[in-house]
Amino acid sequence: MNMEISFEKYQGAGNDFIMIDNRNGDFLSHQQVLIANMCNRQMGIGADGLIELVSDQGDIPRMIYYNADGLEGSLCGNGARCFSLFIKRLGLLEKQSAFKASDGIHDVLFLPDGEISIAFKEPIIIEAGDDHFVIDTGSPHYVKWVGNLLLDVFSEGRKIRYNESYQAKGINVNFAMVRNDEIHLRTYERGVENETLACGTGVVAAAIAAFLSGKIKKDTIKVIAKGGTLHVSFKYKNSSFTDVWLTGPAKRVFSGIYFGDSEN
Repeated sequence: MNMEISFEKYQGAGNDFIMIDNRNGDFLSHQQVLIANMCNRQMGIGADGLIELVSDQGDIPRMIYYNADGLEGSLCGNGARCFSLFIKRLGLLEKQSAFKASDGIHDVLFLPDGEISIAFKEPIIIEAGDDHFVIDTGSPHYVKWVGNLLLDVFSEGRKIRYNESYQAKGINVNFAMVRNDEIHLRTYERGVENETLACGTGVVAAAIAAFLSGKIKKDTIKVIAKGGTLHVSFKYKNSSFTDVWLTGPAKRVFSGIYFGDSEN
């Protein structure tokens, strides 16, 4: 079936997303091939993922995130900031409000400098090793400490993402280096199955790992990804993290109409 799909394109620190306003239900969501084709950089619009705004009970907007492979994913931090800007433009958010994602409700704060802060749930520490952490920040992340970032992120990331421990559900793999109380980060993302310019939930995971390992002792941490700079702030007391916020840029890039076929 031929279709015309209106969309907007956003990016946050180089992580780019297709935005669909599907409150009227016209977009045929949960179609893996369609969404993957839209995200394809050669044959479609091109994006790291697609985010759908859907109607929900109550007044809180709800986002559904799909990876570039067309499968529904978990929380996307950079996507959440872009989604917040998207729904603000639609008149659904004020200066400070909230939206619903796969892991529940998240508060949003629009800062005077144009950046956007997203509140995170308390991270779950799954594993703490000598050279790595496994942390769930709304999405699962493997944070590996490295001496430099001149490495093949695609090859090294795939080795971890597809090993026996993580192959079934997948995991995002972050290579992190601390210098001058700042984290420098490169990330291999599941679903995209390649390196991306930034990963918001990975930035939060790296900041939490750096604090727990004693590499950084501050509760506001600057993280430099390939696509831009983000900040993570939190409170830590009684072995618990609260008030976890991710702050960074989001930008509307362009809008258009996608011409494609549904799977039916």
